[in-house]
Amino acid sequence: MSAFDLNVSSGYRRFLQASAGALLPLEAALVDAGVAKMFSDWPERTRSAAIAADLDQLGGTAHATVSVRPLTASGIIGTMYVLEGSRLGAKFLLKAVAAAADPRTREATAYLSHGSGKRLWQSFLSKLACEESCDEGEAIEAARSAFAAFERAVDRS
Repeated sequence: MSAFDLNVSSGYRRFLQASAGALLPLEAALVDAGVAKMFSDWPERTRSAAIAADLDQLGGTAHATVSVRPLTASGIIGTMYVLEGSRLGAKFLLKAVAAAADPRTREATAYLSHGSGKRLWQSFLSKLACEESCDEGEAIEAARSAFAAFERAVDRS
């Protein structure tokens, strides 16, 4: 993701399109696997609409560019680890976007700022600590697969 120039509208749009390419199928897989049963606050966590809104503002579209495998309950944990953890880095990316010359770019931050002020990472970690039935190997494999989905989406952008 560091290959994208977030200070320029076209670079930021490509970043968002690459991110959406993986985010959309990952979130769909989470829904199909029953993420809302594990995380009752799932509607607060999902970012597909936010990234679509940002892309619309920048003249782009959000669509899946990679496919992902169905998830197990432990796979939900691993995938959520990647998606929730990405919020931690988003605040640093927001600084680059804030320096953009184009006001449309500076305003298209629903995805990167999604969940700001909420304790989503902390509540994820609390859930993780209480999840006794989680197969650690499956969770780790799902996390690796989620990271790989983003890498494939960047390669296709």
